[in-house]
Amino acid sequence: MSEQRFIRKIAVLGAGVMGAQIAAHCANADIPVLLFDLGQADGAPNAIPLKAIAGLKKLEPAPLALPALAAHIEPCNYNQHLPRLAECDLVIEAIAERSDLKAALYARIAPHLLPHTMLASNTSGLSINDLAAALPAPLRPRFCGVHFFNPPRYMPLVELIPARDTAPDSLDALETFLTTAMGKNVVRAQDTPNFVANRVGVFSMLATMHHTAQFGLGFDVVDTLTGPAIGRPKSATYRTADVVGLDTLAHVIKTLQDQLPDDPWAAVYRTPDWLAALIQQGALGQKAGGGIYRKVGKTIRVLDLGLGNYRDSESVLDSEVAALLKLKDAGEKFTRLRAHPHPQAQFLWAIFRDVFHYCAVHLQAIAESARDIDCAMRWGFGWAEGPFETWARAGWQAVARAIEDDIKAGKALSSAPLPAWVFDGRSGVHQEAGSWSAREGKNLPRSTLAVYCRQYFPDRLLGERHDSGITLHENEAIRLWHTADDAAAEVAILSFKSKLATIGPDVIEGIMQSIAQAEARHRALVIWQPAGPFCAGANLKSLKPLLEAGDFAALDAVVADFQRMSQRIKYARIPVVAAVSGLALGGGCEVLMHCARVVAGLESYVGLVEPGVGLIPAGGGCKEFAVRASNLAQRTANLDPFAFIAPIFQTIAMATASKSARHAQTLGFMREADQVVMHPHEVLFIARATALALADSAYRPALPPREITVCGRDGIAALEMMLINMREGGMISEHDYRVSRAVAEALCGGEVDTGTRVDEDWLLSVERRLFISLLKTEKTQARIQHMLDTGKPLRN
Repeated sequence: MSEQRFIRKIAVLGAGVMGAQIAAHCANADIPVLLFDLGQADGAPNAIPLKAIAGLKKLEPAPLALPALAAHIEPCNYNQHLPRLAECDLVIEAIAERSDLKAALYARIAPHLLPHTMLASNTSGLSINDLAAALPAPLRPRFCGVHFFNPPRYMPLVELIPARDTAPDSLDALETFLTTAMGKNVVRAQDTPNFVANRVGVFSMLATMHHTAQFGLGFDVVDTLTGPAIGRPKSATYRTADVVGLDTLAHVIKTLQDQLPDDPWAAVYRTPDWLAALIQQGALGQKAGGGIYRKVGKTIRVLDLGLGNYRDSESVLDSEVAALLKLKDAGEKFTRLRAHPHPQAQFLWAIFRDVFHYCAVHLQAIAESARDIDCAMRWGFGWAEGPFETWARAGWQAVARAIEDDIKAGKALSSAPLPAWVFDGRSGVHQEAGSWSAREGKNLPRSTLAVYCRQYFPDRLLGERHDSGITLHENEAIRLWHTADDAAAEVAILSFKSKLATIGPDVIEGIMQSIAQAEARHRALVIWQPAGPFCAGANLKSLKPLLEAGDFAALDAVVADFQRMSQRIKYARIPVVAAVSGLALGGGCEVLMHCARVVAGLESYVGLVEPGVGLIPAGGGCKEFAVRASNLAQRTANLDPFAFIAPIFQTIAMATASKSARHAQTLGFMREADQVVMHPHEVLFIARATALALADSAYRPALPPREITVCGRDGIAALEMMLINMREGGMISEHDYRVSRAVAEALCGGEVDTGTRVDEDWLLSVERRLFISLLKTEKTQARIQHMLDTGKPLRN
């Protein structure tokens, strides 16, 4: 990106819910932000943005990756600070969805923008060309729509909508910035009402509401049917409406109603009477304390239109319909749902049919290709598959004929015929050559923008080829491979094949073998998982037979092997780099702590959580923290490592996992030298580059420390006093006390004199001894069994 395209500072205009959270996500990316809103005349001119910034620290899910990042957001007001817009390279307008208000604001800010500054409106559906018409002519090439989805930190989709005069190079630069710097998945949308995701998503909700009434189903039953059971988020339909805000939903519906009077589905574009009544009453959803659902004490209640009141929520599914939803053959599933007489089955067929029908008819108008619709619904609404993907998986031609029959029978929500291309013999809309464009009448390839070269394994759609690299070695536990573009195979990549990438004896052996092979034939090794978490920890299931047999000598050997593996990673002759996305818990955290570097996606959740199953970290995690504390203490006047051990003890004893990769750095699981990457699909690219940079610098592992100063008995006693107070106050159980006391002993180097100097082998032996002693207790065994049975921790 050339100098004039480098975005150094951003202004966000509007400190409402979306504006403040967009500002927060800019701060997550270490970009300073000016957050503007109306000035107040009572002596606190920045009261509105100040309140918004303070509120960011209280919201859940947290908009900020770290509360301290709020310091990157500076409050401003339109009365005093408009000249400061000259400091900004990008201005994002996020005020109320009214064209007149936006036009008036544009007139005020235009004189203060630099010649290269881009202006983007975070509108959810207003015409970008109409908004552009209110701008001075010189600014129009640098104006576009940029629609973030709520909450901006977590929802990957951003729709980028050009106006007629938007300069292509400006749009490319902004897409590049949004992708790499902000970690977003960009869909370029047409300037049509509600763009792509909201156009399809809101229609899907309206169709669901229509068929809810048609088949006489309760809102809670519909949410059970339209959630994970069909590959949609847990919030499903009506809970999603509450989260979005019923007034916001009604506004988006009205946009469709006002701007598409001749649409074949125009009769569906209306706010149901019951929804309008809730809005009139101020029951706007989650933000107002209740809407379709409300919480009374610990009970969730749902609106029942038949009763005219709220009742306790329940979700009773017909057993036969539930069985149909579990069928693996999608074609059989849809055929049998359509034929089944139960209202729940008829409802499910109807909502899929109408969305398929709608997307096929409107593809030409609302999207460049079918890829944009499927990706938008995945990234913006959390669907596991886009509508065209689901249609293809169920059998394209068979479903098309069923839709056509329903249209002729008057069962569909519109009589519009399916386009001719639907029946051209195709089996879907996505192929290796690209995705179908109804407008162009051909398949269009993926974007060739340079930024996408950084994504080795982007999201693939059904019908596209899934590149998996070139295998070097593979067995049931691990795969060692390299990317297809790495002709010299300089960087080997190691992936675990176990469920949730957990580490058992077979994975331990695979890691050891892979390091040896990488040292012999490659310049570096990256540990990365192509799908799912980085590593959810030790494979407890693999330990269960030994535990049931009481073979603690064999268990001790397994733990010793894990420790040797960790040390092998740390002292490998080539750099070993962890490329982390998602969970890195327990043993997974210990793996990355021993790597030469860590490259982690922002949404990485890292922690030593073994106390949750009644154990302590024993794969070198406690040892590594003791080593780091000793090293840090050498820089202090009293050379005492306890000040560094105390906060780590609290983190581990409470089984605290980080809430982001940045949080993992503050907790000590990642180091300052480790890198946080905004886009998860760029993690592998940057990890490979990091590994090669280390190799190019004549990498050598650090020499093993021979004299590690430990806190010993005094440190254990100080930490134990804290535990005694917590136990006596009823905050922890007796077994919690025992486990936490073992954590304290491991971190402090065992029952030795304070200030004793030990080596890593000593610390590892202390870890292992304490781990096995806890493993022998009934309560720890009960915790392990409960975790295996339920996936949840047991407090006993």
